[in-house]
Amino acid sequence: MDSRQLQIEDSDASPACVMTFNASDPSGAGGLTADIAAIASAGAHPLAVVTGAYVRDTAEIFDHFSFDEEAVTDQARSALEDMPVSAIKVGFVGSPENISTIAEIASDYSDIPLIAYMPSLSWWEESEIDSYLDAFRELLLPQTTVLVGNHSSLWRWLLPDWSGERNPSARDIAKAAADLGVPYTLVTGIPLPEQFIDNVLATPLAVLYSEKFERFEAVFAGAGETLSAALSALLANGHDLQAATAEALTYLDHSLDAGFHPGMGNIVPDRLFWAQTDVDAEESEDEADETDATDDDGDLTSNPPFELPPDGTIKH
Repeated sequence: MDSRQLQIEDSDASPACVMTFNASDPSGAGGLTADIAAIASAGAHPLAVVTGAYVRDTAEIFDHFSFDEEAVTDQARSALEDMPVSAIKVGFVGSPENISTIAEIASDYSDIPLIAYMPSLSWWEESEIDSYLDAFRELLLPQTTVLVGNHSSLWRWLLPDWSGERNPSARDIAKAAADLGVPYTLVTGIPLPEQFIDNVLATPLAVLYSEKFERFEAVFAGAGETLSAALSALLANGHDLQAATAEALTYLDHSLDAGFHPGMGNIVPDRLFWAQTDVDAEESEDEADETDATDDDGDLTSNPPFELPPDGTIKH
């Protein structure tokens, strides 16, 4: 055994593993592509279980092909028996049968936090949507630690008969989720006045964290996948829920701010924004050291506005 092998085997700095169940996305906008990039960017090792494949571009989803549940089970069980998993993320998995098998797997690892992201399914046939959401509600939500979703999507799913004079709050949605077994809900994209949106981590009794951002004058594909995957990685790395939520939202904001236009459709978040070369900093290392930057609070700092620490997460 050489010294390099010994160093690898004895290292206790291995990244935490996050298992994600999601569909393959050939456009790179969402699905497993988004999960893998965001999880790795946030300092964890992605274990990507393919549940099916989208037919899509950066503008819209045209169709989806689902794997059968045996294929999903075999992928997940093989990885779980080999590696310790610190968090499980569930995105769009294509069928009630796949939801059932994932719920069965999750029940065998009930001590691991499960982060469930519910995207918009408006591209799908209504009959397919209903059966999928019913299975998700009955089988997976009781095992979910944090439910993540856009305000309008979660409202229409969990509070379809809402008749209040005002729109439901994050706590209203969290209460509906809690009635189905979910202790924490992260509601994104809540409209605020003056072109701002709010993002709120809530329980039925309290708002645990909230952060508002100015609305981007652009349409993005894959923002929710990016946020939920980063949150999963941060939880796997040992952050508490409030800190992980704050850092995941900041990571998303930076990813959107650095978003790019790879095709003719929507903008894709740059999940590896921190790895891109800063053109201004290329002039000289000395000049870069002397240049002041402004952080998120508007304070001057001699460091870059986003600095990647050893575990790949943002330190406040």
